[in-house]
Amino acid sequence: MNEIGGQPNRIEKNTKIKGDIISEADFRIDGKLDGNVKTSGKVVIGKDGYIHGKVECVNADIEGSFNGELIVSDLLALKNTAVIEGTVSVSKLSVEPGATFNASCNMSGKGSAGSAAAGSDPKSGLGSLANKGERAKVS
Repeated sequence: MNEIGGQPNRIEKNTKIKGDIISEADFRIDGKLDGNVKTSGKVVIGKDGYIHGKVECVNADIEGSFNGELIVSDLLALKNTAVIEGTVSVSKLSVEPGATFNASCNMSGKGSAGSAAAGSDPKSGLGSLANKGERAKVS
């Protein structure tokens, strides 16, 4: 059976990249990326990883740091070491205690996923976890 999107890609620790990445495969970033990522797969930012830019993906697991615009069409999972700043658009959100989430967030779910979110508006399916400029620390 062929894996959809091909083999996963990895940017190793101590690697710095400036530029945009477009792929159908999954990505794991343990280094630093100053640019944009667009993939029909999953993006993982490792504990030492950092992205400054725009990320568009289906799923994302974040242990490291992100600053910019994050668009996740399905599940965004923030681990306890994650630091997020900027704007986030997501269908489903999972946040471990200890994660730092300094972002403006819109949740729009497939079906009723968005309306089940805390602080969401059931009529629009959009939720706001933190308004721009507000800080939220999960503990």
